[in-house]
Amino acid sequence: MKNFFRDLIFYKDKEKHSFSLPEEEEKNAYIPEKTKKVFSSVSVNLDYIKTVYNIPTNSDVTVREFTLTARGKEFAAFIIYIEGMIDSSAANDVVLKSLMMKNISNTDKSNVVSSAITNNITVRKVKKFDLKDYILKSLIPGASIQDKTSFNELIQDINSGNCILFVDGLTSAFSIDIKGFPHRGISTPQNEIVIQGSSEAFVEVLRVNTSILRRVVNNENLVIENVSIGRISRTACAFAYIRTIANDALIDEVRFRLNNLSIDYLISTGQLEQMIEDSSGVTVPQVISTERPDKATTYLLEGRVVIIVNGNPYCLVVPGTFTDFLASPEDMNLRFQYSNMLKFVRLVAYFIALLLPGIYIAITNFHHELIPTELLFAIAASREAVPFPAIAEILIMEFSFELVREASLRIPSPIGSTLGIIGSLILGQAAVAANIISPILIIVVAITGISSFAMPNFSFGFNIRVLRFAYTILGAVLGFLGIGIGLFLNIAFLTSLTSFGVPYLAPYSPVTNNANPFFLLPIFKREKRADFLNTKRVRKEEEISLDWRFKKNGET
Repeated sequence: MKNFFRDLIFYKDKEKHSFSLPEEEEKNAYIPEKTKKVFSSVSVNLDYIKTVYNIPTNSDVTVREFTLTARGKEFAAFIIYIEGMIDSSAANDVVLKSLMMKNISNTDKSNVVSSAITNNITVRKVKKFDLKDYILKSLIPGASIQDKTSFNELIQDINSGNCILFVDGLTSAFSIDIKGFPHRGISTPQNEIVIQGSSEAFVEVLRVNTSILRRVVNNENLVIENVSIGRISRTACAFAYIRTIANDALIDEVRFRLNNLSIDYLISTGQLEQMIEDSSGVTVPQVISTERPDKATTYLLEGRVVIIVNGNPYCLVVPGTFTDFLASPEDMNLRFQYSNMLKFVRLVAYFIALLLPGIYIAITNFHHELIPTELLFAIAASREAVPFPAIAEILIMEFSFELVREASLRIPSPIGSTLGIIGSLILGQAAVAANIISPILIIVVAITGISSFAMPNFSFGFNIRVLRFAYTILGAVLGFLGIGIGLFLNIAFLTSLTSFGVPYLAPYSPVTNNANPFFLLPIFKREKRADFLNTKRVRKEEEISLDWRFKKNGET
């Protein structure tokens, strides 16, 4: 009986397995050899490709063998591509039809003869036939075709959706860009909605996103550098900057961090954000994440660097400062009076969402003299039948609010709003009627939750939600003294924090000659870029930018 229960409960390793773990020397076998070159024999190249892609077991990888006709000669050749990632019509018209068609120029066996007249003497030169040059310049009409000799580069191109051509006798192969995989079209932003502004959002395709930036910036000084991240996934990424504006030290730092990530795979910008930020163990975000091209373009023109990851509709902007996470893309589109009013509302909402529960618990536990007598009696009367202390009440309500918010995000959209209404109204009213929670605490938690929704940046809102619990506990233990200590430590920590070498509280700590304060100036007075970025082009407007108003009749 003892052995029976032991065999039933405890795990016992089997003596035989249907698989085997790789040996030490085979652990990195999946990494392609960077020095592996294309062979001159097309049959050897075909065998190598079939081995790499496990053909014919791999069902979506297609190999098409055919005979190429060039200058009356026939050459064995084959193409390889991944079905669903290329344009099938382009593969037939641009590649196969061009290479297999036997027209007059292809069947002509004569060499190319060029004539030149020098001192009334005609000189004829016979140019030897070059198959590689002939394929590149005469046979394939595709606009984007590259000649590569490394299998590592060719395999990466195949995985990204290119068609590769191998020809017998050549020690190189041709990478033809005929991508045609389906993708989501450009749509409106889902999480950064503005009333007056662009209605375009980034998509999951890298080149579509870079083309959006090109179209908006509309300047030849916009530089987009490619980088591949991940030993297995080799995810295509790009970082963009304007070379006549961005600081060279910032560009070099971004390039260094992106090219020194020893990881197997990269899927999203959220992963990349955590890998390149200065301090990864803190809750406060240090990299700006946005789905709006107009917001990313504005940062580009201000001298920052934008990072795009293939397969993700968000881009990253570096460096990021504290005031950037309280700014909305709509601020630049509104009159400065409206924008400043909204910025003030967000700043007040930030402190309410961060400190209101802690202040409430500190006042009710330690500082009764700070509230009017009538209000004190009302609070005491509302809590008379509640069996829990104030700290337990507020933690229960905060946890319930976070639970309702998380549940409304995870369930289908039509039910999400219904769940939020049920959780906030019915459950809250039932909790008050059952004397579990006091009515005034419902008001405190509701105002705190609404204030947290006013934050434009999702990650920054998460940081507030985490710190709110810390300030609540400090207020319950030490009252205003605990909240003051927490604020002091928080500000000291933020002062020491940097984002790609830029102080996080810039331009207020350290204090600099700030040309871009938190509260906006009139648009014709925003003459300079932020000095903490040390941009090459400091001024973005002339001292007198409204020529039509201040320069009349040719006056200067």
